[in-house]
Amino acid sequence: METYYAVIFTSERTEEDGEGYAKMAELMDELAQKQPGFLRVESARNAEGKGITVSYWESLEAIQAWKENSKHLVAQQFGKEKWYMQYNVEICKVMKDYSFTKN
Repeated sequence: METYYAVIFTSERTEEDGEGYAKMAELMDELAQKQPGFLRVESARNAEGKGITVSYWESLEAIQAWKENSKHLVAQQFGKEKWYMQYNVEICKVMKDYSFTKN
């Protein structure tokens, strides 16, 4: 695979509206997968509410288009208002990758 990009979103959740958050996260995953340039996404969250989501994209333009998606903008606003204590976003250029799978 040629060079691609990773958006690393780390966050700490509030305790507010867990069900609403889960529904919105599911909707955002589904919507992101339909965006031009989307490759894949991986997420994990611990019991204390700290989480990481890494989404992978073909280009910086695809990342910017996702950031500006109208439905994603609504989710971002909800996140700031009620779901996150804090978050951080890092955008990285993936220059090389490799993996291992045990048979």
